Amino acid sequence: MPKQKLRRYDVLTIFPDMISGYASESILGRAQEKKRIDVRAHDLRDWAEDKHRRVDDTPYGGGPGMVMKVDMFERGVRNVRGKKGEKVRVILTSASGKTFTQQDARRLAKYDQLIFLCGRYEGVDARVEDHVADEAFSIGNYVLTGGELPALVMIDAVARHVPGVLGAKESLAEESHTEEGMLEYPQYTKPPVYKKWSVPDVLMSGDHKKIEAWRKEQARHTE
Repeated sequence: MPKQKLRRYDVLTIFPDMISGYASESILGRAQEKKRIDVRAHDLRDWAEDKHRRVDDTPYGGGPGMVMKVDMFERGVRNVRGKKGEKVRVILTSASGKTFTQQDARRLAKYDQLIFLCGRYEGVDARVEDHVADEAFSIGNYVLTGGELPALVMIDAVARHVPGVLGAKESLAEESHTEEGMLEYPQYTKPPVYKKWSVPDVLMSGDHKKIEAWRKEQARHTE
């Protein structure tokens, strides 16, 4: 059996500790220990060229706030990009990007390396999206302080599709998403009654056909 190729996820950010903390725990942490994935956080300031390691500047045309500069993103991507011939995708986290979906997670899991670019402040120089990134993603129609949380969300979702990342128990839980557009049915465990809140009788009936039918009926559509 051929050896499973290590998937590498690089995150360019001014707050690298935000990435490494989450990525070292739970499924992502175990996947790194098993050499299935490698999550690396890089400080964007390492590619700033002035003595103050400045990562932003005032916007052309005026306006409030600061804009993150294009040059450090371009140098960062150039420096962390893997070997020639590897399948690499550069992703900008952006409130105006297309909404990240399960289909995107499945597609991106096939890449050897993903490089995530995390914005802050009032935004990122538009040339980053136009010339440095391959695509831009949002994780929802709301505003966050920076791109670190979206990057972690996407890494988590993508890594679950990498062979060997999930154990048998976790794989079974993922299979509850049986159809595109469906969410998982409601789940219950002991005790059967708590503060008059009861588990549905059908789940304790032992009738597997009725249970399966109930679960299909209860699964909620995302659209």
